[in-house]
Amino acid sequence: MELKNGTPIVVKVETIRKQDGEVSKYTENFNGQYVKMGSNIYLRYQEKHDQHEDATVTFKITDDGEVQLNRQQGEMKMRLYFASQKRVSTTYKTPYGVIPIETLTNKINISKKDMPISAKVEVDYLLYSQEKIVGEYKIRLQFTA
Repeated sequence: MELKNGTPIVVKVETIRKQDGEVSKYTENFNGQYVKMGSNIYLRYQEKHDQHEDATVTFKITDDGEVQLNRQQGEMKMRLYFASQKRVSTTYKTPYGVIPIETLTNKINISKKDMPISAKVEVDYLLYSQEKIVGEYKIRLQFTA
């Protein structure tokens, strides 16, 4: 799926991270692309960075209420899977090696419309590495064509 394919959208992303007792919040709007393939929805956008390489982010939203997040920034590749009340293993590839990680999704809400094309996605999850909680995360994603 190329960035130039699909319907142009504006994506608002909000991430709240609680790690080691500290809470941080990130909110940004991006221009991206919406593609519907079968019953799945794909959202793709570029995160622009001044200090680092840009990152390509893709969300896959399935009809059965699951979400997959792919993020690639240079040699770093992360794929996270979110399914209600499920713990899912995956990996985080870095220039220094592959780190096994897991997500445990506590909450997932998806509401979408076809006219106009829009959706809201809420995902609350715990991120684990080597059986230890790395952090507690909340993703809030909204897009409109």
